[in-house]
Amino acid sequence: MILPEHRLVRFFVLDFGLFDVGPGNRLIGIPGFLLETEDATGARARVLFDTGFPPDYASAPEATAARDGLASFGALVGFSTRQTAAGQLALLGLTPGDISHVILSHGHIDHVGSLPFFAHAEIIVTAVERADPAPCYFGAARPIDWPESHYHQITAETPFCHGVTLIPTPGHTAGHLSAMLALPDGRQVLLAADAINRISEPDEGFADARDPVAAMASYHRLMAHVAATGAEVIYGHEPSQWAGLPKAPKPY
Repeated sequence: MILPEHRLVRFFVLDFGLFDVGPGNRLIGIPGFLLETEDATGARARVLFDTGFPPDYASAPEATAARDGLASFGALVGFSTRQTAAGQLALLGLTPGDISHVILSHGHIDHVGSLPFFAHAEIIVTAVERADPAPCYFGAARPIDWPESHYHQITAETPFCHGVTLIPTPGHTAGHLSAMLALPDGRQVLLAADAINRISEPDEGFADARDPVAAMASYHRLMAHVAATGAEVIYGHEPSQWAGLPKAPKPY
């Protein structure tokens, strides 16, 4: 257990913006999560799950998209500093410096973009994902290095603290990571991230995954957890779910 004296007390859904896939094919939300944990003394830790797009998309969108080649896939819609990791934390009265840990689901652009701003935090990532020379980002673009930081590398299902379990879910990327949450009120929530991008993905055979066979196996592993716990699933980018999720500063 990474924080053995801590338990999950609440979490928030962070709105890292909207992305038009295609463009015009599908409008998806870009989620992140802020987990708050507490020990018996009342001391809190604040844990960021994924970091969203690079903030450069708010200040210099055209130059940044040209650097990344993102226009070949789609475009961010109305992205501003409010949708950056720092902007979302500000809604909760926090700054990047208040984050003690970052859980990284995987190294794609919309999850790793603000990671360099959290080098002071302990970064939790699978050993497989961290073995990449740089985060996989987007296509052939690799503009972000792994920050000089302390890394806790996951190789198996691992309790982070009481109420948070990290589950390796390879397929979308080789080292993808999901999380199961047990909330104080008894609710269970699966943060699937891109292990299950959208509700239709299993029926589509995970065609967008790096390894569709591994992705399907990870899906069945997660569904076994859901069946055992009755957990609600928060998908990686499900258009029909995004608008209905309560967003920060409202807790989930």
